[in-house]
Amino acid sequence: MGIEKYNRGFDVVCHEHELHVPLSWKKPRMIFVNSMSDLFHENIPLSFIQKVFRVMNACSQHTFQVLTKRADILERYSPFLNWTPNIWMGVTVEHCSVVHRVNKLREIPAAIRFLSIEPMLSAMPDLDLTGINWVIVGGESGPNARPIRELWVIDIQRQCETKNVPFFFKQWGGKNKKASGHQINGETFQQLPMLIYV
Repeated sequence: MGIEKYNRGFDVVCHEHELHVPLSWKKPRMIFVNSMSDLFHENIPLSFIQKVFRVMNACSQHTFQVLTKRADILERYSPFLNWTPNIWMGVTVEHCSVVHRVNKLREIPAAIRFLSIEPMLSAMPDLDLTGINWVIVGGESGPNARPIRELWVIDIQRQCETKNVPFFFKQWGGKNKKASGHQINGETFQQLPMLIYV
């Protein structure tokens, strides 16, 4: 991307010199942690994750969204992390074969636990939303995007409605995600979890 600190591409690198940055932001922000990586990657040591958490703990004015596909590592490290109310924890559940990640997320003492069903690659009937505070759904985008089915999305939306879980539909995806839009039967669903802390 032309930025020096990313010159190793997608190799895992812990940028310790960047940890202080959120401390300098006074105005409250919603921060998506590791948008291009995974904080719970197997090559990231617990000691570094703890440093990230200490910064998040110290920045109560901000809300931090952390997302992982590595629910096993999340579950293992969770007891060694300080889960202040401004840390939202989510797992990616892109296919019915990885729904077991939701069970592990349920055990995490985060104030907000969310699912990112993006890209949605299969139907997920009877998804157990117990203890889940938010569900995000989206289709894959790009030239080789795998298809998303309208019935899959509608089913998740209805499950969320039944369980009173906020539902956020990002996009249908495809080659041109802007053209395909984000409405379901002419309706926009961009609900957010209720903030339960000040």
